[in-house]
Amino acid sequence: MASAPTLPPPTPRAQTKEKKFATLYRGGEGMWSWVLQRVTGMLLFLFLLVHVLDTALVRVSPEVYNEVIGTYKTPIMGIGELGLVAAILFHAFNGVRIILVDFLAKGPRYQRVMFWIVIGVAVVLFLGFAPRHLMNVFGGH
Repeated sequence: MASAPTLPPPTPRAQTKEKKFATLYRGGEGMWSWVLQRVTGMLLFLFLLVHVLDTALVRVSPEVYNEVIGTYKTPIMGIGELGLVAAILFHAFNGVRIILVDFLAKGPRYQRVMFWIVIGVAVVLFLGFAPRHLMNVFGGH
């Protein structure tokens, strides 16, 4: 019996091509955009849940509400607010990027460029917010 002919092993360049075009979300900007959108979404959901619950305390016990609000005026919470603003900025602008990728004919072609635009805009706006916020947190009114 004759054995079936075997193909030569793929060249390293062919292997790279196969991996690179296997899917949009295996490494690179597409995957990180996807991961960060979900992580920031969950963080924002948790923030909103805590916010609704602590605001509801005012009807249960105004004294407890005042204590909880007092804990929010600490430097640790002030730094946490920086993370909240960063999450909001990225999540909002990346959401717009996702809409553009989905609905524009050339959206997928420019998704990588749009990801870096999202990062750039979010960083610029964050850097505009952070110094003033940190001055308020650490007493430099």
